[in-house]
Amino acid sequence: MNQPLNKEERARLRRDQIITAARICFRNHGFHGAGMAEIAQMSSLSVGQIYRYFTNKDAIIEEIVRRIVEKKVSRMQLKQGAMSEMAHRLSHRILMGEQDEGEIDRALMLEVAAEATRNPTVARILREADDRLSSQSMELLMATYPHLSKEQLAARAEFIAVMCEGTAFRVRNNQKADPDLLNTLYFSIFSTILPASDKP
Repeated sequence: MNQPLNKEERARLRRDQIITAARICFRNHGFHGAGMAEIAQMSSLSVGQIYRYFTNKDAIIEEIVRRIVEKKVSRMQLKQGAMSEMAHRLSHRILMGEQDEGEIDRALMLEVAAEATRNPTVARILREADDRLSSQSMELLMATYPHLSKEQLAARAEFIAVMCEGTAFRVRNNQKADPDLLNTLYFSIFSTILPASDKP
């Protein structure tokens, strides 16, 4: 027989329920178009119940972003063949994550970026998310290329971030270049800035 959930587990499930509903509402209607009443209806909860777990809509946005970032961090790795795989993914626009969930994540992060231009709280959330991803990238790069300076590694981490985020931004547009040619270019660049043969 299943054990009854404790208070902490029930709270976690409620938060998950709210976040799942909010992701759908924000994806369909944007941050401004989706209110707490709509999120409550989608989650089959009352507005009052939602406020027990999140103080406001910005707090829900912050939790959504935190979860997206944690998923990205968990997938970060530098291994043999990583540059080849990254070049292939970027050139063929095969981005990380399950197809449907990843598409929603990318759409939500674009919403976050737009909202950050108007909302100081969301701007802070976005900065903190970027700092978290940058910090993780630096840790991986420092472990793999200890002979490079922090400045050199930071430049490489920023370059990779720009390539990945730019591809995510353009994924809805038609591909205007041959993926195989792009793959060759990406791999050449990555092999130059992060050569597998580098030694301390």
